Amino acid sequence: MADEGNIISDLNLDGASDDNDPAAGIISQYVKDLSVENPNAPQSFQWQDAPQIDVQFNIGAVPIEGEVHEVELKIVVTSRADAGVAFAVDLSYCALVGMRNLPDNQAHAFLFAEAPRILFPFARAIIAEAVRDAGFAPLLLEPIDFNGLYVQQLSAQGGVGAPPAGNA
Repeated sequence: MADEGNIISDLNLDGASDDNDPAAGIISQYVKDLSVENPNAPQSFQWQDAPQIDVQFNIGAVPIEGEVHEVELKIVVTSRADAGVAFAVDLSYCALVGMRNLPDNQAHAFLFAEAPRILFPFARAIIAEAVRDAGFAPLLLEPIDFNGLYVQQLSAQGGVGAPPAGNA
């Protein structure tokens, strides 16, 4: 089975392949930046009121070289109570993405919808562990529909770069 290869091992970004089929895949994943703050410890461990959890996220993509892009999933989580901030976690989780022979609209959709969908479970685990390590119960973020958000963003922008209609 190992000889069959897969999209990641056969991406062959050096251009030596005669393969003209479209391909996209994650080359590597990494934490680019992680900040965990527990500004009111140890008092925050005694607070009785339910905290308000604010979750913000942003997706960015930049070309690195040739057919390789860096996709960044930035997630900021803040837990606030009446007495103040209990904890704040700021994570930039990234991936190097390789793509070849993809039309621009499909490449854009992969960078801003599919790649973040692949990265999210790993980022979610990092945030849960960071919150736990700060002394609180692990915070498990709800799943995010990145494809739905991508389509919503395209619609809000007037359909610029909208993916073609058809079978998904």
